Amino acid sequence: MDTVAAAPPASVPVTLRKLYFLRFAFAAVWAALVFATADALGPLSTALLLVYPLFDVAAAVVDVRSARANGGPAAPLYANIAISSLTVLALALAATSGIPAVLRVWGAWAVTAGIVQLVAGAVRRRLGGQWPMIVSGAISTLAGLSFITQAGADDPSLSSLAGYAFLGGVFFLVSALRLGRAERGAAA
Repeated sequence: MDTVAAAPPASVPVTLRKLYFLRFAFAAVWAALVFATADALGPLSTALLLVYPLFDVAAAVVDVRSARANGGPAAPLYANIAISSLTVLALALAATSGIPAVLRVWGAWAVTAGIVQLVAGAVRRRLGGQWPMIVSGAISTLAGLSFITQAGADDPSLSSLAGYAFLGGVFFLVSALRLGRAERGAAA
């Protein structure tokens, strides 16, 4: 087997690494803002709820462009774009019904997006740095189920979404760092 032919193009890990760092920073800031507004569903918290999946769509578009330009797999990314786009609309509707409805929609999104992330990470294993994405996808799926359960609680809050986003951001940070280590190892 020719290891040079099997190696991913150098620009893919670089692009993913930058994107993962950006996703970590966004998640950290978003989580702090949501945590500060988690007790009520007002205009600010609603806007924040809509911005998160919109950012996910934008990040997936960047990721698709990189994957297509380098002959990488893009199907899971297209699925993510569709799911996150539909989530924006569903969250806008759910926000008019209250926090329980938002938690149900967010939970459904976390389950489906988690499965897609798990598949995308598995498909991209050869790039390196994907195990955190695989684990994050699995955790997202489980967290989504917990959000759906939390929707039935006596006093539901959006604060668990902040923790979910921050943890997801940490997984992006770990992947970015692992991709950097894989890059240095390939260059040596």
